[in-house]
Amino acid sequence: MEEIHRVAKLLYVSKYVIALTGAGISAESGIPTFRGKNGLWRKYRPEELATFQAFIRNPKLVWEWYAWRISMVLNAKPNPAHKALSKMEQMGILKAIITQNVDNLHERAGSKNIVKLHGDILKVRCIGCRYEKKLNEPPTEIPPRCPECGSLLRPGVVWFGEPIPPQALRETQIHMEKADTIIVIGTSGVVYPAAAIPYIIRERGGKVIEINISQTAITPITDYSLQGKAGEILPLIVKALEKLGY
Repeated sequence: MEEIHRVAKLLYVSKYVIALTGAGISAESGIPTFRGKNGLWRKYRPEELATFQAFIRNPKLVWEWYAWRISMVLNAKPNPAHKALSKMEQMGILKAIITQNVDNLHERAGSKNIVKLHGDILKVRCIGCRYEKKLNEPPTEIPPRCPECGSLLRPGVVWFGEPIPPQALRETQIHMEKADTIIVIGTSGVVYPAAAIPYIIRERGGKVIEINISQTAITPITDYSLQGKAGEILPLIVKALEKLGY
């Protein structure tokens, strides 16, 4: 608990706090991670499902997998970690969440300022024209086709080998330049460019707080490494902040 209070005091005096979240924060809502013991890597080879080439080769297979994932996301609920980050934003402490996740759990928890580095699984876009749509349910037609031009619709996510959306990169850059503290939650620290963010903030003199169930590639550069579930640790930090006057 003493370390929780030290982290809360650091957040209290910080001018611009941002969070970087990965699959670990949503795993507590029942969405499997790619790299954990029960991760999706164990069931599928990513190059078979999460590249544009794989999509063109077998859009039905890729869409069956994404329809399953969309259903899982829609059935999941924000957990106490998502809600704690939303509370910290309402307090005025947390300025932005930069997430590697493609689910919508941060939004549903009430967070407003979210940068999605890897896109949004609940969006589709046409590979032949500019048509885009937000999904409220998995597509009934597999693979779905564009109602305007008839081309294939693809999930609105960033696949392997694809660039991060320029707008997301610009927003991330703005937040990184302002940040004096970053909370890194549930990310393995091996997927770039997201993994570089804590290092850049550290090099600029900022503080790095990590919350994870295990040590990661980022752990050696942290000021505070809190090992455990984000859904248990973040609410304790919020309570400690409230005691400090928030």
